[in-house]
Amino acid sequence: MPGHFEPIPGGGAAVALDEVEISIIRSLAVQLMELIGPGPAENAQDDPLAELFAEGPSEPPSDPVLQRLFPDAYSGPDVEAHSPEQAEEQRAHSSEFRRFTENDLRAGKRENALTVIRSLDGLTPGGDGGAVLKLSAEEAEQWLRTLNDLRLAIGARLDVVAEEDTDLLFRLPDEDPRKPMVMAYLWLGGLQETLVETLMP
Repeated sequence: MPGHFEPIPGGGAAVALDEVEISIIRSLAVQLMELIGPGPAENAQDDPLAELFAEGPSEPPSDPVLQRLFPDAYSGPDVEAHSPEQAEEQRAHSSEFRRFTENDLRAGKRENALTVIRSLDGLTPGGDGGAVLKLSAEEAEQWLRTLNDLRLAIGARLDVVAEEDTDLLFRLPDEDPRKPMVMAYLWLGGLQETLVETLMP
């Protein structure tokens, strides 16, 4: 079990984490929540009506990490290959889609990250500071989504856009300042992969 998820009865998953691993995942999940930011309800003093009628942004975020987490729905690199009219129409569709979906997407990502933080905070460390994390099937799904978001966020900071980019990361010298981030990216990828395998029927 150390370093990888395994299935447990009831459809959940378990993994043994040491003290450092617990601290790293928790810190990254907190940073992810801070990056995503508060929801419209939090900005409106939890007014239910304000939340009901709140619209999201219509433009993509400027931060490259948030662009990776909240990509345009109807546009991409191939948009420019279309006629100017088609490209403009796709951008308009993306803007409209973003306006009505981004707030919900952000809320979902915050809730998933919060589940990760709470499940780590609920651990009872052993003598070495490590613990076995046991997740229900629903919690495991939320962990999977957060691990994916964390890898997308770190990948954006490392300019990872294709599989070849990941291959290059393995060859970075130890003195490269990106090395710790690369190690976290690869480690989270391993956790994510074993969790996917665990949750497969």
